[in-house]
Amino acid sequence: MDKTAPPDLSAWIERALHFEKWSIAKLISLFEDARPEASKQRHEVITQLRQHPKARSATFVGLTGTPGAGKSSLVGALVPKLLSHPRQLSLAILAIDPSSPLTGGAVLGDRTRVKLPPKEKRVFFRSQSSDQDLGGLSRNTFQVCRLLYWLFDIVLIETVGIGQSEISIRHAADHVYLLLQPLAGDELQFIKAGIMEIPDAFVLHKADAPEASKTYHTLKATLGLLQHAQGTARKIHRTSIVTQQGIDDLAAEIASLQTPPLHAAMLQREAYAFQRWILDRYGRLGLEALTQQQDDSTRFLRGYDSLDQAQEAFASYFWDWASACLLSRSDKEIVQITT
Repeated sequence: MDKTAPPDLSAWIERALHFEKWSIAKLISLFEDARPEASKQRHEVITQLRQHPKARSATFVGLTGTPGAGKSSLVGALVPKLLSHPRQLSLAILAIDPSSPLTGGAVLGDRTRVKLPPKEKRVFFRSQSSDQDLGGLSRNTFQVCRLLYWLFDIVLIETVGIGQSEISIRHAADHVYLLLQPLAGDELQFIKAGIMEIPDAFVLHKADAPEASKTYHTLKATLGLLQHAQGTARKIHRTSIVTQQGIDDLAAEIASLQTPPLHAAMLQREAYAFQRWILDRYGRLGLEALTQQQDDSTRFLRGYDSLDQAQEAFASYFWDWASACLLSRSDKEIVQITT
């Protein structure tokens, strides 16, 4: 077999749409690949999926919360409920695990808490290392979501254990649940800005614990004050994998979530990912170049068929712009925009 031959993308796509796990895994690896040639292949995959009659349009559901809140255990309890739904839903789980700041490695242990039916083709699990990214997701999470959107009905994104300011999941998911556990905080803790502002609903997990009732009423009272100030009501689910409390109701709500229109949801995600990519690769000078070319990342993206094409075009544009820009500036100005 010729190892240098290009992959048969059409065959991979066809098999992935029939939930063949090997093909799905190969396509995900392609979307995680940082090499330049992978960008062109990703563009081809997205182009084919857009035109394929069997392509789907996933609803992205984010599950986030502090370490130990029980995110993986809750996912494990939700999976069989979602799979048994009358709509015959297909389900992908994307779990982000923390990576070591010393070695860069990750245990990727969330998979051990999610027991999947061994012969069920409609569910797929993928772990990702956070790669020390501080937003609660991995640098490759959005790229993989671009693919999973077309292959599954629901994509559950389980973030790495987060603190008060990691809110990247808001830009990746259509609907976000924040998991809290008993004794998670008092009234003052619950009204702090940051992570408390991003969820569409709350899940008080481990609700069978003796302290859960006090935490529930504290959270409910706090959200009542916030609703009066912000005009937004947010539901609180009480769940327990020990007693199965609330699991059916939460699964039913997730199954009923509606997928936003493609151009309203994916374009917004792509714009955020595109801007993050520019900042990571080119820094503040890259954002200045984007502003000079277009008002924002959304308008730049609209000129191209895919995120991959937009990245390639911006890379070419940036170096021409930066060369001319730096030649016209003083040493002091260059230091200010590159640090």
